[in-house]
Amino acid sequence: MGSNNSPHRKSVQSVENLSNVTRHINRVINAQTSEDVRKNRLRLKVTSEAVRWLSLQGCVVRGHREGSTSENRGNLIEMLKLMGRLNVNIEDVILDNAPGNAKYTSPNIQKEILHIMANMVRKTIREEIGDKKFCLLVDEAKDAGGKEEMAIVLRFVDGQGSIKERFFDIVQVENTAASTLKKSVCNSLAQYNLLIDDLRGQGYDGASNMRGA
Repeated sequence: MGSNNSPHRKSVQSVENLSNVTRHINRVINAQTSEDVRKNRLRLKVTSEAVRWLSLQGCVVRGHREGSTSENRGNLIEMLKLMGRLNVNIEDVILDNAPGNAKYTSPNIQKEILHIMANMVRKTIREEIGDKKFCLLVDEAKDAGGKEEMAIVLRFVDGQGSIKERFFDIVQVENTAASTLKKSVCNSLAQYNLLIDDLRGQGYDGASNMRGA
């Protein structure tokens, strides 16, 4: 066959490589892609579960300093680090072991996860109400940034005859004028096919201009 660099030996090696199906470029690429998908899904699942738990407990998600040199990087990052210490498979795919463009810990990702969860909660409340009548409770207040926000709570009787109150939505409004509140309430209810015709009671706190209207 000649020396290691002889044409004949290289040809034989090429034939052997061609016969080894597992080394074909499409197989290698598919294997890498599948592994990337697995890691991305695990990374996103871990972040989502951490955000869900923090939301359930009413804890702040972000920290004041989330950089790698900070001693306390905020609840979300610290919880991910804890989960990584408990599970090596998680540790291998999160934070510093994740690709720079797919860490799934940015503020935008956190907000998107919370938005998806909020929609799932509202969908569950809508299914719980079904075709029953409901009451509307509305209150507004300014947030820490000075923006007006309106909270919407729905009250209804469930299938077992028990009165239920569900915090349904919080909507940012330009002002507390009656027309603005009415439009925002109607838009919020319409998104989930809750009909105004099924409304059987209304309560407004702090919106004096709604009295008698």
